[in-house]
Amino acid sequence: MSTDTDDGRNDDGGTTKIDVRVPTAMVDAIDEEFARRGYTSRSEAIRDALRDWLNPSVQLSEEVLADLQESRAQREAGETISLDDALDKYDVDVDDDQA
Repeated sequence: MSTDTDDGRNDDGGTTKIDVRVPTAMVDAIDEEFARRGYTSRSEAIRDALRDWLNPSVQLSEEVLADLQESRAQREAGETISLDDALDKYDVDVDDDQA
């Protein structure tokens, strides 16, 4: 039995039912894919997609990605030192809150 009211709102205030029209092919693709991605229902998958739309993940620029790749290469080549080693090398005292 549905707990949705006539206006689409759930009686507990936690969710609201909405009607959305999407192409049949898209619904078919969602139905084929949601379980493979670990979702228990089509609704769960769509809610997750809407969360991503509302709070998109950070997109790194090509420049930042290149810097990260260079940094990784420097680390792997042994061209970097740890923060603790740098602090010791330059005789810097840091409060525990700052380290």
